Amino acid sequence: MATDYQAAEAELSTLRDFLRWTTSRFEEARLFFGHGNNDAFNEATQLILHSLKLPVTELPEIFLDARLCSAEKHALLQLVKRRIEQRVPVPYLTHEAWFAGLPFYVDERVLIPRSPFAELIDSQFAPWLQNADSVKRILDMCTGSACIAIALAMTFEHAEVDAVDISEEALKVAQINKNKHLLGDELKLIKSDLWTELNSSRQYDLIISNPPYVGDLEMASLPAEYHHEPVHALQADDNGLALVEQIIIGAAQFLTPQGLLFVEVGNSDLAVDERWPETHFLWLDMEQGGHGIFMLTQPQCAEFANNYS
Repeated sequence: MATDYQAAEAELSTLRDFLRWTTSRFEEARLFFGHGNNDAFNEATQLILHSLKLPVTELPEIFLDARLCSAEKHALLQLVKRRIEQRVPVPYLTHEAWFAGLPFYVDERVLIPRSPFAELIDSQFAPWLQNADSVKRILDMCTGSACIAIALAMTFEHAEVDAVDISEEALKVAQINKNKHLLGDELKLIKSDLWTELNSSRQYDLIISNPPYVGDLEMASLPAEYHHEPVHALQADDNGLALVEQIIIGAAQFLTPQGLLFVEVGNSDLAVDERWPETHFLWLDMEQGGHGIFMLTQPQCAEFANNYS
């Protein structure tokens, strides 16, 4: 059944009206919810509140029966239409996504933040990292919007964070977020194809990476919402493992002797174990959901590099 946006604009009045109607239309359209919200109600709430320039962290009951003016109705319904008909994820419509309790600017030059790394950052990688105060340098490889790098910089306040990406356009978004969170020299944005442009004498206590890891078959099966994201930031050759191998090999050189490598590979976790059965990847259990993050020590990375480089 086609959505009658003109009728909605004429007949709906209050925030409550639009919240109910939008939730119903999202359910009816059978949208996919995987970019920050889990259901139609929360997706509708985020979109409506942002459109009305209201705080998105809590539904304000005091405004539920407030009436929208004509311009607000029209602008909101245009966003709802794009969400339904074009399957554009809400964060691309609002240009805002939340990660580790922090807001970030996003557009279609970068992935929408949704990594389980937020949980690890919040716990300062305990219990694997025993002394968070000892961390002096951190590398975020394949940084995208820099959400992980910025969360790291704000959690490890005495550490220097280098954020690397091959995409100049992604780094422009990262710069917007660096400015948004008022970070200075503690966060350095670097354009590099993985390790190629990094100072070979600079070592890191932590290396974090959420690289492209989606293989061809999984990419073809993803919901339409994911196809608004940059393909080069999602998909990788060799069943999603092409960059993972290079990251582990490079980490052998760039980690301190006690350094730790954490890499997210999502649904490619089984493929990782099958490809490199001799390597004892430590797969982390996430209390808040998500999977597919492994940890290796520097000696393990060195052994991997010796075997596969």
